[in-house]
Amino acid sequence: MIHPMQSSLDAFVEKFRNQAKVQADFLSIEFDPQWPSPCYQKEGVNGDIVPWIPVKQAPRGSFKGTEEALALTLHPDFHCFFTSYYSFHLPAIAPQGRCELLQVCSDADFDRLQQNIIGHLLMKKRLKQSPTLFIGLTEDDDYLISLDNTSGEVVLERVGKEPEQVLATNLSTFLDSLSLDLNEQ
Repeated sequence: MIHPMQSSLDAFVEKFRNQAKVQADFLSIEFDPQWPSPCYQKEGVNGDIVPWIPVKQAPRGSFKGTEEALALTLHPDFHCFFTSYYSFHLPAIAPQGRCELLQVCSDADFDRLQQNIIGHLLMKKRLKQSPTLFIGLTEDDDYLISLDNTSGEVVLERVGKEPEQVLATNLSTFLDSLSLDLNEQ
């Protein structure tokens, strides 16, 4: 069964793929041999600028171990968001301004994401705050775009603080509101 948010994510990623077909250097990044990724469209030496493109994860990653370690079920939208594609971060423009959606570019990067999520959720628990799951960055380094693990709302929060603003009622609606940030690539 297809997750309801999957079509919004697929449509958003497809915008990047289509723009890359039009603008050859649209998706390019410094090659890092320490972080191999199926996203690289060609090999390079350290520091070379190489093209990349989001690719489907196969098999898909799993947060099962993370959930067991935390004794917490992570929101299904979060699962879908980080287990659909290998991709470098995706710059976008939301109605609230520029942002960058976090992604994982490899299995090793997925492992690192899980470690960071565990640390984030343990901090939230220690501070007696509701659990949120970060999915993006804003131009202001003090703020994260997160998914409220209980409600599924996309929220804006300061690191270590409760969410300050609801950006969208769900991740699908948030993704549908985004446009490409053509100036960031």
